[in-house]
Amino acid sequence: MDLSPWLLEFINNYGVLALFITSFIAATIVPASSAAILLAALAAGASPIPALIACSIGNSLGCAANYWLGRLIGRPLIPKLEKSKSGRKAIKYTTKYGTWSLLISWVPFLGDPITIAAGIFRLNFLKFSIIVYSFRIIGYIIVAAFFV
Repeated sequence: MDLSPWLLEFINNYGVLALFITSFIAATIVPASSAAILLAALAAGASPIPALIACSIGNSLGCAANYWLGRLIGRPLIPKLEKSKSGRKAIKYTTKYGTWSLLISWVPFLGDPITIAAGIFRLNFLKFSIIVYSFRIIGYIIVAAFFV
């Protein structure tokens, strides 16, 4: 895991709060891997259950922020998404498959743009929440299980 020294120091100094914040940020369009952050915290000796909970809540709320950003701003965000390969794919999958596209919202680099596209195209937020949060949390459980 190649995380910046300042990020590791931030996690060491602030524990679960740092995991919550970094996982929230990693769920946005900022290119960061919250799974790598969780692994780094576990490698540094963080307690698995609180770390898992902090990352799950932070990342899920970050996904919700993406959804509401897409929903509130709407179609003017489409040109921004189209500037990247993953953004173009997110638009394509969301328009083609609708709610079913959320099943791949956990995929690195593609998942975050899908959560924005879900808001732009006004997918049902309850379905969004159930699918996206479940897959994100399951992913963290798998990562933590391999470490424990």
